[in-house]
Parts: sequence; structure tokens; C-alpha cells
Amino acid sequence: MREGQTRIPAGCAISGIISHDGTPVSGADIVRSIATMHDRSNGLGGGFAGYGIYPQYKEYYALHLFYDNQEAKTRCETFIEAHFDVVNLSRIPTRKHKNIKNEPLIWRYFVRPLPTKLQESQLDEKEFVVRCVFRVNTSIEGAYVFSSGKNMGVFKAAGYPEDVGDFYRLEEYEGYLWTAHGRYPTNTPGWWGGAHPFALLDYSIVHNGEISSYDANRRFIEMYGYACTLLTDTEVITYILDFLTRRQGLKLEEACEVIAAPFWSQIERMDEEKKQRLSYLRAMYSSLLITGPFSILLGFEGGMMALNDRLKLRSMVVAKGEKRSFVASEECAIRVLDQETPVFAPKGGEPVILLADQAAKQGG
Repeated sequence: MREGQTRIPAGCAISGIISHDGTPVSGADIVRSIATMHDRSNGLGGGFAGYGIYPQYKEYYALHLFYDNQEAKTRCETFIEAHFDVVNLSRIPTRKHKNIKNEPLIWRYFVRPLPTKLQESQLDEKEFVVRCVFRVNTSIEGAYVFSSGKNMGVFKAAGYPEDVGDFYRLEEYEGYLWTAHGRYPTNTPGWWGGAHPFALLDYSIVHNGEISSYDANRRFIEMYGYACTLLTDTEVITYILDFLTRRQGLKLEEACEVIAAPFWSQIERMDEEKKQRLSYLRAMYSSLLITGPFSILLGFEGGMMALNDRLKLRSMVVAKGEKRSFVASEECAIRVLDQETPVFAPKGGEPVILLADQAAKQGG
């Protein structure tokens, strides 16, 4: 095939916007951003995560669910009501879209654990919620919890991301942080549950690439109770970061030194203190090293983190501004929203962490 006749865009696109000072960002902005990279997707998956979008329910966990049928919904709601105080439930608002088809039942529930159930479990609140999420996703056929954080939510479907954004009426939401993904599935079929972001509690991941360490990563993380039900590499990245930070107490920077650890030859050339720390992390969590090409964007309460693989085999650029910052697979996704802020490409394996101030996290 002659050069220039076909564009091979190294599939999948990621984009993110954060408002550092809490000025609301419309969901329409993140849709405009990801739409510029239309050709990196193929209509088999698109999705968004928004933070600060539920200020009126910011103290409650927002459970977003897909149901295959009414029977699955009835069974799942019986489980939810037995474990949580439900303060509000409703269909997630959508509009008909010609390119979004075969939609499941899509509902959301604002909940907090029942005190008696939480006490009986002898778990902290977050672990209780995580175990309930996995219980639904592994035991209730036809029900899938795809978002479970506070004051945030994931919206995803099988389709191009701009169509998915229109379907979910994202222009009606505002938040301090948005991430987006356009999917070009590689090893898994394109379907609603398999679209990005993948989320657990307030963590959400969008990912461009393909990790070759999936089986080793999955076997390790499942030993600690995580259920990789979707057989996709992005799901396991989400659980790895939750395990390292929430359960093991590592800082985000340290978690990145595990999943995108420097080569041993690089570690040997470092000063003694850094050499000892990185050698310990590599030895302690050797099965959580992620290999293969990737660029990931992690959303979390109060910020987002961008990270490339060690060899920087996938594109990713960042624009750091005083009020807003951006991350994307291509510069065009930033320039459609911001013409001025300088853009740079992070080094492989070096995280870029962008934070919102306290007012933004609390909804003003």
C-alpha cells in the first residue's frame, strides 16, 4: 500500500480537562475535545467520566448500572436495598440517537452503606462498597455496576464518543474534571460494558494501548479479591492503582514507579536512596509492572494523572494552564478549547499530576 493512501492512527483516543480553580466545565467541552480525534475510534466504544457533577449528592456514592432486562434490575435493586440507604434513584437521562443502538436499561442510585451492614462487615466504608460492586458484577446476571464514586459518574456506550456524549446529554452537566475516550478495540469485542472509562470508587481510567502483562497483572490482583470480569487490560489497570494507593497506602508517584518502573540498568545509575526505594518497589510488586505500549489518564477525587509507558510507545501531550489544564492523545483535542497554553510531551514513565483546589472538589 502506498504511503499516504491510508491513515493508521494507532487507535484509541484519550482526552482530559481539569479546572484548577473550580470554574465549572461543561460536559459539552469534553465532547468537543474528543470529537476532534474521531478517526482514532471506530464506533465500537466511547465514554466519559465527570467529577463534581453531583454536588447535591456529594456525600453519597453514585452507582451507575447497566441492566440487560427488568428481571436483572429487580434482583439487583433487592441487593442494593439490603445493603444501602438509597436516597434517590432514577433512569440516567438520555436522548435517542441514530448511531447508539441496543441500549440496556441505564439507572443510577445515590446511596450510603447501611450502618448495621457496615458494622457487621467489619470493613471500612470504601472496602464495603467495593465488595458490593464486585458482588453485583459477579453474582447478578444481567447487572453491571460501571461507576461507584462520590460526586462523579461514568457515561459510556458502544459508539463514537461524540455520539455517546450526545446520547447522555452531557451538555447538561458541569464539573471540575472530565476525561474521555474513543475506543478502537483490540483483544476484546466492542460493547457497552467494555467501553472506557473503567471505574472503581472515585478512580476512573481511560487508556490508549495494549498491555502484554495482562495475565500476570490479573493473576496477582485477583489474589486480593478483585474480580476481573471483563477480560480487558484497562480494567486491571484500574484495580492495580486502587490496590497500590487505597489498600497499600502508596502515593500516586510511587504507584507509577511500580507500574511503569525504570529499567534495572537505569536504577543502577541512580543515587543510593532512590536506588533502594525503586529496587524495593520493583521487587515487592514485580507482578504489577505493566509492559507494552500505553498512555493512561487517571481521574480521581481532586485531580487527574497522565502516564506513558517507559518507552513512550503511545502519543500523549499536556497543556498546563493557570486556570485549566489539558491532556490528550493529540494536540488538536487541546487546541479546539485552548489556543494559547503551551503544549509538551511528558517523558515515558514520568507521571504528570494535575490537581484542583479544595473549592473545586467541594463543588464551590
